[in-house]
Amino acid sequence: MKVVFAGTSEFAVPAFHALMDSDHELALTLTQPARPAGRGRRLRHTPLHDAAMECGIEPLMPKNLNDPSLLERLKGAGPDALIVVAYGRLIPPAMLELPRFGGINLHPSLLPRWRGAAPVERAMLAGDRETGVAVMRMVETLDSGEVYGLDTVAIKERETAGELSARLAGRGAALLLETLDALESGKADARAQQGEATYARRLEVGEARLDFTQPARLLARRVMAFNPRPVAWCEMDGERLRILRAMALDEPAGGAIGTVVTAGKSGLDIATGQGRLRVTELQRAGRKVQGADTLSRSGDWAGRRLG
Repeated sequence: MKVVFAGTSEFAVPAFHALMDSDHELALTLTQPARPAGRGRRLRHTPLHDAAMECGIEPLMPKNLNDPSLLERLKGAGPDALIVVAYGRLIPPAMLELPRFGGINLHPSLLPRWRGAAPVERAMLAGDRETGVAVMRMVETLDSGEVYGLDTVAIKERETAGELSARLAGRGAALLLETLDALESGKADARAQQGEATYARRLEVGEARLDFTQPARLLARRVMAFNPRPVAWCEMDGERLRILRAMALDEPAGGAIGTVVTAGKSGLDIATGQGRLRVTELQRAGRKVQGADTLSRSGDWAGRRLG
């Protein structure tokens, strides 16, 4: 089949490579325009842009998806399907109506659970034991189209959102190709979503601030869900600490809430509203990321108060 691919983030890259390696023809590739990023605010291209350029493909970077010239370009490509993976923009109806099979979206959740912008992180924050990927037919209402296929994945206790997303991206790429092959052969079966829908709203930086009056198990979820972004944080004597990895310990707090009760090779144990939070990776302002093996040697942590 001839397809147009629209994607932006790291999650879209495995699906893009899978299409490149398949028998399907990639007619056009779309990604979002470069944006200022980092301290220097230099323009940075998207991960999908870089992946496409490495394959010798210069992607389109439209600012306006309703631009008539873009629609004419897409119409001229004559696609059978528009594949959308973590593109980050709403696709207008005119684009969805162009291909024979319309728009097909790869989404990292078990729809209808966690429709929206941050499904991986919201699943982790909610304490879900499993999540997955879904390939669905795109409609105007957010993430509510009929589903071609689902693939369930267990959420590991000590993996970050970035690590889980990478696993889901690989599984999703395979499911996407299965769907395209089924569409081509006329064997695809799209079914209405079953179950109660939940909404995965965008992550806010303020959410990532740790409140040590909460139970350790909830704090550990936040730390792992907010890695790689926006990254969980707290303050110590006016200094912001970025907390990248942590785990909950089912032990008495052993001290005032927010206090580092022990500091050793296993990490920093912090007293919480219920149990201890063991921090195994953090970053101090202007310094490199420190793992558990170096934290105890990097300063006098025991007895320090975080808040």
